[in-house]
Amino acid sequence: MHSVMIIFSIETSCDESAVAVMHDGREVLSSELFSQADMHAMYGGVVPEIASRNHAAVIGRLSELALKNAGISKSDIDAVAVTFAPGLIGALLVGVNYAKGLALALDVPLIPVHHIRGHIAANYIAFPDLEPPFLCLIVSGGNSLITDVRGYTDIKIIGRSRDDAAGECFDKAARVLGLGYPGGPVLDKLAQDNLAQGGDDSCFELPHPVIEGFPYDMSFSGLKTAVVNIVHNAEQKGKVLDAASLAASFSRTVSEILVPRVMAAAVEFGHDKIVIAGGVAANSRIRADFEKAAEENGCKLFIPPLGLCGDNAAMIGCQGYYEYRAGVRAGMDLDAYATMDVDEDWIGLR
Repeated sequence: MHSVMIIFSIETSCDESAVAVMHDGREVLSSELFSQADMHAMYGGVVPEIASRNHAAVIGRLSELALKNAGISKSDIDAVAVTFAPGLIGALLVGVNYAKGLALALDVPLIPVHHIRGHIAANYIAFPDLEPPFLCLIVSGGNSLITDVRGYTDIKIIGRSRDDAAGECFDKAARVLGLGYPGGPVLDKLAQDNLAQGGDDSCFELPHPVIEGFPYDMSFSGLKTAVVNIVHNAEQKGKVLDAASLAASFSRTVSEILVPRVMAAAVEFGHDKIVIAGGVAANSRIRADFEKAAEENGCKLFIPPLGLCGDNAAMIGCQGYYEYRAGVRAGMDLDAYATMDVDEDWIGLR
């Protein structure tokens, strides 16, 4: 292994086209992002075909920009890392095929990276001293998981959502409230503005599902349905809905589903370090509640800055570094997978 390693990384799992250049895993030399959010906003969510086409249109230019801003040439690249699972299959394939072509042309190793492992690794960039083991909650548009991170490439799922992901629930609640897409940031601001003006985050009682026998598993579909029913009932009765208080109550409920489970899991699995990752980690109510709970329980809490919560390629390059050190490689037959657990043993990739 090189004493100094430059990894070129690519992330195209959903609607963000991202390319980064990483030095020895944790140092970001450049990180470029092309967001398609505006293109999907009119549809109220991500349209896979549009996402794939836009990835294909911008990935080449984005790569050139990343190299230029990192101050390196292609010949300086030691390995190429790419998200290969999970995500929208067409979108993933754009990144995987571009990465394969680049790795083949440069004759360097190709490193497949699981998207969720990348979200966990975003914290390694934000916190240079952070090392496993720790407990990690990953909450994003497509995933809600509580994981036992035993090592950089040794991750076990101990709790998960049985249906909708927390981020998906935020987007659907925002859509029915007429807040547009992506809904999470807008709903969060509405809730915070409401509380700042003396509003009430408890005037709507929303469900907190419990899955018997599985204390760390979660469910968000009932919460989403409850919000939809409240909005529709108000519309049918011609009542003016207090959308800001509903947004605040919704944020509080999601936090009440997540925080106690994570704190209890930390005790059971013997962790005093708690890491939060994924787009929903940007939610101010969830961040604040975790900060309070961690302080009360004597735990160290790590939440990445907002720029590293969402999808980006720097986190993929960071995790790619640790996968490389663990001996993970892929050949030119690497495929993309729409679904794959973060702790699944990837046959043929070790």
